[in-house]
Amino acid sequence: MTMASNTLQFKTNYAVSSKIEPFYKGGKVQINKDEKYILCTCGTRVNILEIATGQLTRSIEQDDQEDITSFALSPDDEFLVTASRALVLKQWDWRDGVCTRSWRAIHNTPVASMTFDPSSTLLATGGCDGTIKLWDVLKQYCTHNLKGSAGVVHLVQFHPDSSVLQLFSSSLDCGIRVWDLRSSLCVCVLESHYSAVTSLAFTPDGSTMVSSGRDKICTVWDLKSREVVRTVPVYEAVEAVVLLPEEGDFSQLGVRAKGLHFITAGSKGVLRLWEAGSARCVFSQTPQVSTPPPSGEEAGPEEEWSQRSLTYCIHLPSSARLAIVTAEHNILLYQLPALALQQQFVGYNDEVLDVKFLGKGDSHIVVATNSPQLKVFELASRSCQILYGHTDTVLALDIFRKGSMFASCSKDNTVRVWRMDTLSGEVRCVAQGSGHANAVGSISCSRLKESFVVSGSLDCTVKVWDVPEQQEGAEEAELQTLSVRTTEKAHDKDVNGVAVSPNDKLLASGSQDRTVKVWSLADLALLGVCRGHRRGVWSVQFSPMDQVLASASADGSVKLWGLQDFSCLKTFEGHDASVLKVVFVSRGSQLLTSGSDGLVKLWTIKTNECVKTLDAHQDKVWGLHASRKDDLAVTGSADSSIMLWQDVSEIELAEEQAQQEDQILKQQELSNLLQEKKFLKALGLAISLDQPHTALRVIKEIRRGRDGEQQLENTLLRLRRDQKESVLRYCAVWNTNARSCLDAQAVVQVLLRHHPPEELLQYQGARNILEALVPYTDRHMQRIGRLLQASMFLDYMWQKMRVTGHSSVETQGESMDTSPVAPATPSPLFIIDTSPSLEGERGRQEDEEGGEKEEEEEDATEENQEDDADVSVAGGKAGKNGKTERGREETEMAEESASGESSGEEDEGADAGAGDGRKRENGIGWSSEALPLQMELIR
Repeated sequence: MTMASNTLQFKTNYAVSSKIEPFYKGGKVQINKDEKYILCTCGTRVNILEIATGQLTRSIEQDDQEDITSFALSPDDEFLVTASRALVLKQWDWRDGVCTRSWRAIHNTPVASMTFDPSSTLLATGGCDGTIKLWDVLKQYCTHNLKGSAGVVHLVQFHPDSSVLQLFSSSLDCGIRVWDLRSSLCVCVLESHYSAVTSLAFTPDGSTMVSSGRDKICTVWDLKSREVVRTVPVYEAVEAVVLLPEEGDFSQLGVRAKGLHFITAGSKGVLRLWEAGSARCVFSQTPQVSTPPPSGEEAGPEEEWSQRSLTYCIHLPSSARLAIVTAEHNILLYQLPALALQQQFVGYNDEVLDVKFLGKGDSHIVVATNSPQLKVFELASRSCQILYGHTDTVLALDIFRKGSMFASCSKDNTVRVWRMDTLSGEVRCVAQGSGHANAVGSISCSRLKESFVVSGSLDCTVKVWDVPEQQEGAEEAELQTLSVRTTEKAHDKDVNGVAVSPNDKLLASGSQDRTVKVWSLADLALLGVCRGHRRGVWSVQFSPMDQVLASASADGSVKLWGLQDFSCLKTFEGHDASVLKVVFVSRGSQLLTSGSDGLVKLWTIKTNECVKTLDAHQDKVWGLHASRKDDLAVTGSADSSIMLWQDVSEIELAEEQAQQEDQILKQQELSNLLQEKKFLKALGLAISLDQPHTALRVIKEIRRGRDGEQQLENTLLRLRRDQKESVLRYCAVWNTNARSCLDAQAVVQVLLRHHPPEELLQYQGARNILEALVPYTDRHMQRIGRLLQASMFLDYMWQKMRVTGHSSVETQGESMDTSPVAPATPSPLFIIDTSPSLEGERGRQEDEEGGEKEEEEEDATEENQEDDADVSVAGGKAGKNGKTERGREETEMAEESASGESSGEEDEGADAGAGDGRKRENGIGWSSEALPLQMELIR
């Protein structure tokens, strides 16, 4: 296996550069006054989408995590009010996302509908309990409580003239109630519909109203006489009605005479224009594709168009546009008067099953979701094309080498080929093939020329389809047919993945039967079988550089197979669940894999190592593709999100090198500051580097100098508040070590002395820091207490000890001095004994003292040796005589003690006498070490 060049820079990380996430999952849609933003609900949030860019600018979310049941934006764009299932109304500053007011809705059940009056002062809420409440949003109180509706009040709307003070509502009884707000009474019920009333539209002067319903009629009302002017049968369940402006030339839509015209949107999925006077449909949109009914069934209009039915229609008067909302949560903008499609926004993708880069320079992505429609997103503007053609869920996609053509396969047992116009970016279907007996789950395109596609199906077969050459100047509506070149029963179970080799000579197929098979594309002859996976194989991929094949399996592993003998070369294990997709990157030297654990992993083939794990999805990652330039990757997941990943390996390497250089410079600067005694700058630099150990060095340097405590106090008090917060946080770490606890306590002492507790508690994380300081401080205090007790015991023992070296006459009436006064000339360790042996009693005392000191030394070095031989040189006596002399000396010491000679203190010569106490043997003596050791402990 030939690996990539050594000069190749391996990838180390990807970062999310952009994402396409759900922003609308059904419910109300509203557009603000200046027509720049679309407001729509998505679970617990109200999302605000900028129309010009398609970007989600802000999300307003309920604190209680309850779903939003309704919302309303005031006509002057000042107030946004939301109602949740918690029966709470919240008023928002929607541009900043700040909740300015919250109050109980008083309704016994959730609020189903909500609207503002034209003056933006009154808010009407219709509840599921059949009541309507009006709120004065300026004075903040409930003004009306209107009762009498039957069931859920799903529609409330004010009269367009605010001086009329009328409210219109509709509930389950199919009538339109007119409320007089002066008397709080229902003045009449407009009865015409036999099903739920879905929308109301008023003329500018408020004299005429058009109502629509799911009973397939629209009714024109004269509001002055409250009578029906015209009933217009529209032959579809209408969800929204919009009046066409009286000014303007709409001859393109078939308007020939003046009068009332209105546009309906409903279950058929097309916009239609009606003339109220004659009840005629003067214009109807042409559907992009007609979805045939299921085989063996006669589908009615509602069933036929159920997936494409329209739910909202909003008129944008300033820009002369219509905003349409479909049942699949797509928002479409049409330009009047020609009703030309201008923009499309996909609010909810459901499960993303596959995603591929498309177009010149990978400017677009094509996405297969849990839907018959394909979606093509332009990455720069997020504008979307919705492609109609398949009649069931699209399962897989693949791209031809040039990037302008791609193929799709679906549950409808068909394969389609699509082409993108390089100039306009418009995508259309150019060919279709059918022949599989079951859903087609995988597809792969030819690599060298746009000549064929290969499909794998749940019917266990693999088919090779010839793609007809595209004729120049062919009709756009002409749909060519894909012809089958070869068919082969490839596996015993579902074929989950197929792949064509870079030279168009080999085909690999992976199946649920746990095998990978390699075929000759010329005649679909079987060349070899790769066995080794313990569960089904989901994806196969040829290396672009080497003669190897990668396979991803439900057993959680990825295997690399050699094409010479079809043996397993390497196995990559790391996913906790099924591996769904595998692609080669870095010229075949690395792998990208995605799994049902929601993770994307980057592997280096040479080292068998997982370099990076990318965690951004919450569900199975079905789609994974790398761009031709190898700098981008795109993933699609069952959590409805699409992530665009950018290779940031070189960026991170450059940042790391720059950071290292910066660290070196700052460390040098820190050393210079310490050398120059500029402690304040040094401490500030250590804090900016976030290096507690370096900051401790600075603190120790400050305390080591002259007037260290005062210098420390001056330095700490000159720090900024954020720097003091950092130092206090460091103290919690320093205090855990006995070597640095004194420095930590010194810093804490300065802060406590000069800052009141109330101020310290305002520091970030102050409570946690103090909780960490207290236990270790208690431990240090206990240790110091034990040392103090031990030193007092030594002092007590010293007071009770008698240091010999003077005669009882010399030490009579003198006390012992325990102060650590060193002798003028230290005693030598080895001395030559030149004193005569006639010193008598004092010599014997020194000898015995030296013998006792020698015993202490020998006990320290040799364990459990107690029968030391005491030798007395004075008087020429040894052995037994020495012990006799010791007994005599002890008797003399007892007599001195009894005579009151010891008064708790010794004379100044006691130290010298103790130091001179030594044992002489053969002319050489050893000085005592026990006494200086005790003195050192006491000091």
